[in-house]
Parts: sequence; C-alpha cells; structure tokens
Amino acid sequence: MPTAELHRCSWADGDDALMARYHDEEWGVPQRDGRMLWEMLVLEGFQAGLSWRTILHKREAFRQAFAGFVPEQVARFGDHEVERLVGNAEIIRSRAKIEATIAAAKIYCDMHERGEDFARFCWSFTDGKVIRGDGRSLPVSTPKSQEISQALKRRGFKFVGPVIVYAWMQAVGMVDDHAAGCFRRDGR
Repeated sequence: MPTAELHRCSWADGDDALMARYHDEEWGVPQRDGRMLWEMLVLEGFQAGLSWRTILHKREAFRQAFAGFVPEQVARFGDHEVERLVGNAEIIRSRAKIEATIAAAKIYCDMHERGEDFARFCWSFTDGKVIRGDGRSLPVSTPKSQEISQALKRRGFKFVGPVIVYAWMQAVGMVDDHAAGCFRRDGR
C-alpha cells in the first residue's frame, strides 16, 4: 500500500518516514504481548518531557542498551550497567529513568513469578476491549488512565503518571484515537 497517498493523523504527516511507518503499522494496534507492553510503557516513561519522535528515533539504541528489553536480563542490571547507560549518548541518559526501568523489569519478573500475566493485567482495565475515541478530540489523560496509573504506582512503577499512561494506551492500542478520516481509524 503506497503510504504517500494515505490520510494520516496530523502528527504523522510530514517528511519523517519513521514516524509515518510507526503510525501506519504500530500506533493504535492492539498489543497483547506482555513483554512488548512493558517495553512501550518504559519508552513512554523515557518520553516524559520530550517528543515521541525523539524516542522513536532512539528506539533501536534503547533496545541495544537494555538487552532487547528482555525483563529478566534488565532486572539483573546493577550499578555498573546504570553507569554504562548514563554514559550512553545514544539514549536518554536520565539516571532516574534508567533506574526506574530496572525496577520496572524486577516488578514485571515478580508478577510473572507469581503467575500474573502482564498483558492480562494491563488489558483487565478495559475488559480486554479497545476504547474508541471520537476521532476529533485528543485528551491528555482520562479517568481510565488515572486508574491504571494508580495501579501501576501501587506496584512500584515510576514515570507512569496519567498523561504518560494515556499516551501508552494510545500507542499499544488500548485506545483508538486515530483522527476522523485517518486510514487507520477503527482498525482499518
């Protein structure tokens, strides 16, 4: 399908082919893989105070730096790895966000060890269903993102405020917020 002829959400219009591909193939597609949901939650946390474009263009470097976002490996990172990551100019070098990622990996692993599936946990807030936005307005947070944020914080996750969580919900397809007229609206 030639992507140049498609009507997209305004944030994906323009000359950034990576942003267009992300919009066309990934953003808003319901993600049911727990590891990928965790990776996206971590990346949304790194985005805090920055643009998604910045994170997207660094995503492969993040994957390399964080052992492919394999939670079991990231959970074993110690002081040496933190220092290595803080010195890595290819990623966002926020010590607080790096340490939060390692802690999040430990939480993910603890949930798994207790028999809790991260994907099931995430989707339980919407009863496994996609929430459909109206295609005209884009809230920055909702009562549902506030509820999920609080649940994640109770478990010990950091950088999971309701605005970050709502952006994550959009990215992983828990919310369909594609604009009216976008070729991806309603799962197209």
